[in-house]
Amino acid sequence: QVQLVESGGGLVQAGGSLRLSCAASGRTFSSYLMGWFRQAPGKEREFVAAVNRNGGNTYYGDSVKGRFTISRDNANNLVRLQMNSLKPEDTAVYYCAAVRAPGIHTGAREYEYWGQGTQVTVSS
Repeated sequence: QVQLVESGGGLVQAGGSLRLSCAASGRTFSSYLMGWFRQAPGKEREFVAAVNRNGGNTYYGDSVKGRFTISRDNANNLVRLQMNSLKPEDTAVYYCAAVRAPGIHTGAREYEYWGQGTQVTVSS
């Protein structure tokens, strides 16, 4: 089992940047595929990005490609989401998620563990 805690959210102006972090508990972090999702009020949870177990493969949702970068640090049980060129439509609660599986998965239902979420607000 793994516990996830997100940090780094906040309020930023359009065009700015934020870096989210997700700290994971446990000694088997490198066994987990890690993902970021987001959910805006009244909308379904949306896939943002994922990184495979060794960090060698990443995948992004169409709305964030070229602006966001996911990375992981297996030595320190961390996964990060660097968000650049932020837009008001990026405003949402951002969640870190994990599943003990190879490859890349983009469906929220495929993930087993979730953090509490961190709010990101982008003002115009």
